[in-house]
Amino acid sequence: MWKANLLKHMADKNFDYEENLLACARGDYAALAKIYEQEASWLLGVALRIVRRKELAHEVLHDAFIQIWLKSSGYQPTLGSARGWIYSVVRHRAIHILRAGAHEIREPDSQVDARASEDPGPADVFAEKRNAQALHRCLDVLDEQKRHCILLAYVDGYTHAEIASRLGHPLGTVKAWMRRGLLLLRECLS
Repeated sequence: MWKANLLKHMADKNFDYEENLLACARGDYAALAKIYEQEASWLLGVALRIVRRKELAHEVLHDAFIQIWLKSSGYQPTLGSARGWIYSVVRHRAIHILRAGAHEIREPDSQVDARASEDPGPADVFAEKRNAQALHRCLDVLDEQKRHCILLAYVDGYTHAEIASRLGHPLGTVKAWMRRGLLLLRECLS
C-alpha cells in the first residue's frame, strides 16, 4: 500500500502546489481538496512522527488544513515553496498541540489501541454487572474470616503472609480459610 502511495506521489510531480494554495486564498474549496488528496497521507506521517499518537496526529492534520484554508492568503511565493509552506503549517500545528498537552501523561499507541479494542460493549457491561451481583451474593454467604481473607488478597493485593500478620492468625490457618472460601465461591457461582 505504501509503495503504491509513494509511486502515485512521485507520479504527480506536475501538481502545482502554488497554484492550488493561491486558489485557496481566493476561496476555492476544490483547491483545498486537491491539496488534501495529494498530501494528506504524507502530512499525517509528519504529524505522527511529532506527536506519536495516531488520534492526535489526525487532530493535527484536521487543524492544519483549517489553518491552510484560513491563512493561505498569507503565503508569499518569494519566501519559499508552497509545498514547504503547507508542511510547515502541519509541523507548527503538531508542535503547538504537543506543547499544549505536554502536561498530560502519554501512553504508547500500542497500549491505547489495545485498550480501545478491549472496551466493553453494552452486552459485556450487562454481563459484568450480573456477575458482580452474583459475586456479592456469594461473598455474603461466606463466614467473616474467609470473606475478609479473600477480599484482602484479591481486592487489596495482600499476600498470604501479609494477611496472616494483619489478622494475627497463623499462616496455615489463613491459607486454609482462603482455600475453603475460594472453593465455596466457585461452588456458589457455578
